[in-house]
Amino acid sequence: MTSSASASASISAAEKRGIPAALFVEDVQTFLNSTASDATSALTALQERLQHYKLAEMKLLAQQRDLQAKIPDIKKCLEIVEALQTKEHTGEATTVDFELAEGIYTQARIEATNSVCLWLGANVMLEYPFDEAIDLLKKNLENANSSLGAIVEDLQFLRDQVTITQVTIARVYNWDVHQRRKQRQPGTDV
Repeated sequence: MTSSASASASISAAEKRGIPAALFVEDVQTFLNSTASDATSALTALQERLQHYKLAEMKLLAQQRDLQAKIPDIKKCLEIVEALQTKEHTGEATTVDFELAEGIYTQARIEATNSVCLWLGANVMLEYPFDEAIDLLKKNLENANSSLGAIVEDLQFLRDQVTITQVTIARVYNWDVHQRRKQRQPGTDV
């Protein structure tokens, strides 16, 4: 396999969940010939790619923060529903501290019941029997954890692509500097 064939194979090689893989350039001259560009335009394209990676990283980090905040809330809700389910058959009322707003609490007395209301989002609340509520919350927790795992994988892949792109930028830049020096010194053969 020739260098240009391996370069074009590497360009289309890997894409992970919409994140294009960066091309590691071993031979800058072959890379520039295969892309039919000069060093300046190649550097511009690589800088643009690097900016796209940085933007994607910011979006993934925001999603990661959201999930990391959401998972403890789901766990807390699941614990509460399970605690209410255990008190269902005792007939005892449960007294809890209830958060009205950020930092404002009051006590609430919850009579023995066999169902619970859950916020689903978009200003929608539904009443579920305990078993269904627990199943739904466990499923939501499982989905949130798997999404968080996928985001962590994507962030690692993205960081690898940023590093590869930065190395490629440095290699193309250094190659260009070397070529310019050679052109200024026609008698030397490097």
